[in-house]
Amino acid sequence: TCSSREEAERLARALVESRLAACVAITPGVTSVYRWQGAIEQSEEWALTIKTRRGLFDALKAELSRLHSYQVPEILAVPVLAGSEAYLAWMDEELQATP
Repeated sequence: TCSSREEAERLARALVESRLAACVAITPGVTSVYRWQGAIEQSEEWALTIKTRRGLFDALKAELSRLHSYQVPEILAVPVLAGSEAYLAWMDEELQATP
């Protein structure tokens, strides 16, 4: 999640440009309730759904941590159990190193 639309778009573009992500979907208007430094907080955020493959996760995590404004950015890996062959093939193509 990000604190602003601008940050969400900046992170999304950087990850796609670096080919660490094939696509980043930005969902606005996410309300997060969480405990931070002993207090319960509530924030309006923009959620990023970052599509990549497992082999790129460590590099993506490092880059996202470097670029993100949060002290502890939310970075979670969710397994893909199945997907359309065409979409998964497109992802593989987009995640290939630039020639």
